[in-house]
Amino acid sequence: MENMKSARKNDTGDTGSDLSEQIKAATKDIHVRAENTKLMLSYQKGQITLPQYKVLLCSLYKIYKALEDELDRNCSHPAVAPVYFPQELARVESLERDLEFFFGSDWTKKVIVPAATHRYEQRLREIGKEKPELLVAHAYTRYLGDLSGGQVLGKITQKSLRLSSKEGLSFFSFPGVTSPNRFKQLYRSRMNSVELTGEEKAAVLEEAVSAFELNIQVFDDLEKMLSITTEDADQSKTCFPASPVMQFTVGLCLTLATIGATLYAM
Repeated sequence: MENMKSARKNDTGDTGSDLSEQIKAATKDIHVRAENTKLMLSYQKGQITLPQYKVLLCSLYKIYKALEDELDRNCSHPAVAPVYFPQELARVESLERDLEFFFGSDWTKKVIVPAATHRYEQRLREIGKEKPELLVAHAYTRYLGDLSGGQVLGKITQKSLRLSSKEGLSFFSFPGVTSPNRFKQLYRSRMNSVELTGEEKAAVLEEAVSAFELNIQVFDDLEKMLSITTEDADQSKTCFPASPVMQFTVGLCLTLATIGATLYAM
């Protein structure tokens, strides 16, 4: 893959060793593709509804639950340990607070997600068991997205949903991080210190690209769902409407869930 070849070179043309820069180079083209989808541009304009956001939270919860379960389980792994920051970065408890705010105390009975979310969840659990070093790629793209573009999305979401307080927006808050920019520098530095063989490093780069590919596949699935009329979609007043409207709403919100990964500033 040509972009991976360029990822292995620094500005002087020599082989570079910074894993964070290599991931940035390896995912540059696919990052741009994901960033410029019609839906993402619409989201930035504040076009999100409460039912959509609630389904988004459900998908995010499943994804982060899998990611953080595997990071916790592999926290002593030599590739995971340097980038293991549960106090500063963990999102599951924040998402649980948001889900309780919107759904009530019995929110666990109301979490429904589409097949694409389960596929991502399964991938995270698979590599957590078989190749923990690949978790580095997913943690990097997701968490740095939360600390970068995710902060912008938090403000957009609050305004779009007309929320008068920060309740329901815990996902976007990082009380353990006083300076996102400085923390991102620390995270990159720790990530670059991870010792990987050439084969392992190539696999991490491929996994980062795959993460974006999964996102784009969701966008493609959404395009197919858009054949459902907006009139039918508007008839839904609940978070999880009946099929086929559920397919449209759930597909839309899962796609929104991928935006945080496409907005990060690596």
